[in-house]
Amino acid sequence: MKVLLVNGSPHKEGCTYTALCEVSNALNENGVDTDIFWIGNKPLSGCLACMKCKEANKCVFQDTVNDFLEIAGDYDGFIFGTPVHWGSAGGAITSFMDRVFYADLNGNGDRFRLKPAAVVSSARRSGTTATWDQLNKYFGLMQMPIVTSRYWNMVHGMTPEEVKKDLEGMQVMRVLGRNMAFFINCKHIALKMGISLPKKEEFVFTNFIAKDEY
Repeated sequence: MKVLLVNGSPHKEGCTYTALCEVSNALNENGVDTDIFWIGNKPLSGCLACMKCKEANKCVFQDTVNDFLEIAGDYDGFIFGTPVHWGSAGGAITSFMDRVFYADLNGNGDRFRLKPAAVVSSARRSGTTATWDQLNKYFGLMQMPIVTSRYWNMVHGMTPEEVKKDLEGMQVMRVLGRNMAFFINCKHIALKMGISLPKKEEFVFTNFIAKDEY
């Protein structure tokens, strides 16, 4: 069993990374392996809605989005970390998640269905709860159970050293890791006991305006 933690910060080992490491340590202590995936600091395009992913089961742009999609199916859970920019998630992680989940959904990749997920946000001061709300919406659409902690998953600080001094934030990260490990272990035991995943239905896609009224 293993969890992939996504570092959505342009800084490879900054504040977001520090928070994710605390979650990772708690997961490891509870029997779950972890890897950290950095989305990098090169420009990431947003989704063009070109629908090429429907044919290829990956994005038309070859960058870290497709690198992530290539390995995502091998993981049992996901944690997405982001800094707060202008009171919301950073532009890079937003573009990254737009394209990751759109490509998987349209390509019927089934990499994420019923795999637990969580968001971690890092800020100097504010915007963390808005960011948490924003990114959790991806998981709701993708049928990913949202794992929570004893408070909203956030840390505060301008530097990694300051983040480590956010004692409550660090505790929240550890609790999140333990809760994620428990959830994954429960699912693993249920499947071993023969409890099947819920039945899948073909996706029904409707518009608010009938086609004959266009």
